[in-house]
Amino acid sequence: MPRPRIHDPETVLDAAERLAAESGPAAVTVRAVAAATGVSNGAFYHTYASRQEVLARTWVRAARRFLALQAAAVDRAVTAADAATRLDAVVDAAETPARLADTHPDSARLLLLVDRDELLTGPLPPELAEQITATERALRTVLIRLARALWGRADRRRVATVTTCLVDLPTALLLRRDQLTDPLARKHLRAAVRAVLDVGPR
Repeated sequence: MPRPRIHDPETVLDAAERLAAESGPAAVTVRAVAAATGVSNGAFYHTYASRQEVLARTWVRAARRFLALQAAAVDRAVTAADAATRLDAVVDAAETPARLADTHPDSARLLLLVDRDELLTGPLPPELAEQITATERALRTVLIRLARALWGRADRRRVATVTTCLVDLPTALLLRRDQLTDPLARKHLRAAVRAVLDVGPR
């Protein structure tokens, strides 16, 4: 007799994401996910090889949501005809973690709490490991595109400046301080990004 399948795998990802956002990634266990969804252990293991795989697939979904939300601002920066619009678009792109928290708060928290490199330390299906590394390449592409849009070049210093705006400042001001939904923190972020862009690369 075949083992039962999970009717909607998204319910498992939703539960895993909620558990990780509320209590940290260690809270994502097979027992906890089963209790949250009513899925049996047999059905779980028929669909997923391990809790590591569930956590990784949940992270990939959150990362894709982030990149999709960021894409509109990035495209606007790249295609803008004037410098002011390009700068505004980069500031909007930097605010993506907060905008993700508006629509998918657990996804935003998950990306803060779960380190990409840690996901790759455990056994994962090759296609899933590739999806994880692909998100890193996608972010790198974003940084290069924005550096070229702002300064016409994407050398190390210019990419580093964009990285400060899109990675370092949002992490410091919104994520590490758990201020994703704080309007003042978002204003501080926008002001900080504009200040960095005003100074420009070394």
